[in-house]
This record gives sequence, C-alpha cells and structure tokens, in this order.
Amino acid sequence: MIVRISGEDQFRLPDADAERLNELDNRAVEAVERNDEPAFRELWLQMLELVERDGERLAGDELVESSVILPPRDVTFEEACEEFTGEGLIPD
Repeated sequence: MIVRISGEDQFRLPDADAERLNELDNRAVEAVERNDEPAFRELWLQMLELVERDGERLAGDELVESSVILPPRDVTFEEACEEFTGEGLIPD
C-alpha cells in the first residue's frame, strides 16, 4: 500500500501494517463519532508513527499513485470530523 501524508512524503507500507493502519483508522472514526478529541489525537499519532516507522519512504522523484492520502500532520479536530467518517480514510 502506498500512503501519502498530505504536504509531506509517500511511503510504501507492508501489507501487515496496512491492516494495522486500517484498524487505527476505524478506531479514529469511532473516536470522532464519540466527539473524543484526546482519543482521536492519540490514534492519529499512532497512525503517523506506524507509517513513518514501518513504511519505506519513496524518493521524491518517484511518482506512484497513492492508495491512501492521510490528512496533514496538523489536522484540526474539526477537519478530522469531516474526514474520519463512515469507513474512514481506508475503505474496509
């Protein structure tokens, strides 16, 4: 799975981590639905850390279509409420 962090880089994420990212995404949707900003922030941080830690950063000149585009690192909770809905960023 190719993941882009908006305004930053693209990463190639192994399949096992893609499943974990989807789990975190689903939990982030649940936190937003509960209006639980602290829980969302923790899950959002875990999502970013997973991508950066386990993903292979793609070279800047390597053009690959992203499977998933994560919001910017500094996404506000209000913006998250618009993006983390339904199936979340990663369709099940």
